[in-house]
Amino acid sequence: MKIKKGDNVKIMSGKDRGKTGTVLMAFPERNAVIVENLNTFKKRSKPKRQGETGQIVNVSRPLPASKVQIVCANCKTATRIGYRIESNGHKARICKKCQATL
Repeated sequence: MKIKKGDNVKIMSGKDRGKTGTVLMAFPERNAVIVENLNTFKKRSKPKRQGETGQIVNVSRPLPASKVQIVCANCKTATRIGYRIESNGHKARICKKCQATL
């Protein structure tokens, strides 16, 4: 999976289409990501102790990684990701539009 924790991404489809946010968690085995304050649902929680009241909490749910694209910091657009082998032998992620390192 090409998307990692901390990446700035744009949602390409779904109810939050066009919004941008930061990836909080990535699940490579499920090919899914959780984006901060996006794809939220209301979850009802029961009271834990006697005398407390129940609450309604907003929870971010995972969405498929294929529905998001990384926003390049250099050209400020949503882009696909490529790889380049650097001189020290490490793979670096690059922007397919402007060839900048991500």
